Amino acid sequence: MASNLDKTLANILSLRLSQGRLRRLTIPSPNCVDFSSNSYLSLSSNPAVKAAYLSFIQPYLQSADSEAGFGLGSGGSRLLDGNSAFTEDLEDRIAKFHGADAGLLFNSGFEANTGLFACVPQKGDVIVYDELIHASVHDGMRLSRAQRIPFAHNQVYESSTAASEASNGKNKRQCLDSLLRSLTEDAEGAEVRNGKKNVFIAVEGVYSMDGDAAPLKNIVECVEKRLPLGNGYIIVDEAHSTGIFGHQGRGLVCHLGLESRIWGRVHTFGKAMGCSGAIVLCSSVTRSYLINYARSFIYTTAMAFPSLASIRTTYDFLAQGHADPLLQHLQSLILHMHNLLIGIIEQHHPSPELFRINSETPQSPILPLFTSRARNLAQYCQERGFTVRPIVAPTVPAGQDRVRVCLHAGNTVEEVGGLCKAVEEWITAVIKSKL
Repeated sequence: MASNLDKTLANILSLRLSQGRLRRLTIPSPNCVDFSSNSYLSLSSNPAVKAAYLSFIQPYLQSADSEAGFGLGSGGSRLLDGNSAFTEDLEDRIAKFHGADAGLLFNSGFEANTGLFACVPQKGDVIVYDELIHASVHDGMRLSRAQRIPFAHNQVYESSTAASEASNGKNKRQCLDSLLRSLTEDAEGAEVRNGKKNVFIAVEGVYSMDGDAAPLKNIVECVEKRLPLGNGYIIVDEAHSTGIFGHQGRGLVCHLGLESRIWGRVHTFGKAMGCSGAIVLCSSVTRSYLINYARSFIYTTAMAFPSLASIRTTYDFLAQGHADPLLQHLQSLILHMHNLLIGIIEQHHPSPELFRINSETPQSPILPLFTSRARNLAQYCQERGFTVRPIVAPTVPAGQDRVRVCLHAGNTVEEVGGLCKAVEEWITAVIKSKL
């Protein structure tokens, strides 16, 4: 017999189902072409990477030395029994690769963000964040003692369009410049103005649902202008820009040469890097502070050697330039698909509600196909052998439902053409059904 609690939970789930928002676990079909996962460089299935991984761990498998030996588990948290010379060397290697002073590994990007934002901002500080920032940052901010204020997505300075929308009540978010100005000019903003209170600015390198890159140079210039005493600290989540931007995939910050002007970075390994885990890049002092106060670091079992070895292997692959041809192929696929979709729209003229894409050249392998029938389009493509996912509210803002397409270095020109053909067939079928 179901308990009262189970009945309560079942009713909540039924409500979510009626709203078309119920989440379910699915198992990707091995026979479908992947246009959904975040493995942008296809490193997780790359034969050369897998061979390099096996070759790297082989000496450890055979070693009798307990320090150099292979273990399936780490044995505990980093502060107890889970630390090793290999772990600390890996952190140092990754920090140097990205041009950072120091780094601290976390088991996931989610844990990195929650730990960082929960403990670093102090009482009285302010966190200013892009309204589309990842859920992990939101959870970290909720655990912090700082004030939290959002700004309009990627809006550094107020544009005429943004001002018009704000006056019509369509966008209540301030741009970053206006928000920082109000923080320093407000009657209660003296401590921010004189540098006694810190302002943390949280953005992503590439946003996972829209695929657009942060205007990071403008953000840096704005923060330095509005907070000239240096109490503005920018944190960039590079989850979706790692491996994609910059020389050998060093990320957006390195691509723009902003290493010395960005306070903290979070690089995750579960996207283009093809493995798992994350690292916070920061100063050596901040690293020590996180070791002492980041609860998601302190109270969790450390990553085991197999995971650490996979991170080391993929970073070696990037540093040796082996990923460069993969990235070039990926970039050509991005342009090819965008051109195909533009051609489909120009030929069939679907209404923007039915189907539209961003007209600008994509900045990343993430291409959102905006449609009010996201579930229907995704199902149509899936039935034809292409794995894509519908993304609907509340994951994205209401009215911005889309099918999220992720391109990979492992995709072919023919596969991209096949997906676009399926999209075109769906558009024509829907248009004909309305005649």
